[in-house]
Amino acid sequence: MILVGVDGSRAGLEAAGWAAREAALRDVPLLVAHAMPRWAYETETGRLAEVAAWMREGGRSVLTAAEERARGDKPKISLRTTFLPDDPRAALIEAARDAELLVVGSHGLGGVRGMLVGSVAYGVAGHAPCDVVVVRQVSSAGEIVAGVDGSAASPRVLEFGFAEAALRGARLRVVHARAQQGFEPAAGEGPGTLKETLSGLRVRFPGVAVVEELVHGHPVEVLRQAAAGAELLVVGSHGQGMFAGMVLGSVSHALLHHAPCPLAVVRIER
Repeated sequence: MILVGVDGSRAGLEAAGWAAREAALRDVPLLVAHAMPRWAYETETGRLAEVAAWMREGGRSVLTAAEERARGDKPKISLRTTFLPDDPRAALIEAARDAELLVVGSHGLGGVRGMLVGSVAYGVAGHAPCDVVVVRQVSSAGEIVAGVDGSAASPRVLEFGFAEAALRGARLRVVHARAQQGFEPAAGEGPGTLKETLSGLRVRFPGVAVVEELVHGHPVEVLRQAAAGAELLVVGSHGQGMFAGMVLGSVSHALLHHAPCPLAVVRIER
């Protein structure tokens, strides 16, 4: 099941459309969810009943618009809608326990002017129990870009990238960004390395055309440039540069703000 969170914003509608296309590609159901405060969900009598009813009606309108957007892109998918009675971040994280992918827009109605990514997108990318896609600047004719760094996150990033490229019939561009000149990747140093992982995935996904690049430069800028015009940029929730206690690695965190295309943050167990 794919879960998409919507809030009535244009970014939320874009996320619903993207999620519908992804659900069709994966041949899985789509759950479209809208969160509201628990009191609004439950209150039917008393002084706040009228306000709660107004909020529920607004929520139904949000879900209807998102469903229309999703079905407009993929009318035959299995789709249902639901209210989530909680703070959006907490509600989506809890609901995502049953999902293989959580999709959100890059901004919501509560976004602060000047911010490049909404608080809900950042919160779920760091805490969701499944992979997360933050949707922005959708392109349907690009390639899949997978950003790797030789860390334990890289095999999962590559697997996700190969699978997405296979679903779309797209080329996979594997970008190994290195901040230091002269520091070579661990691609050929033994079992579990990138080279071995790539070899195994080429066998599993023989129809995927793969381009590999080693680029020296700041990983955020390297991946931002590589992803220009891409269908999807894939990174891990943590990499070699993570600090203890951070919910997202520094590169993933920065790309939430600066990625020029939809960003997949692949869940890495710590």
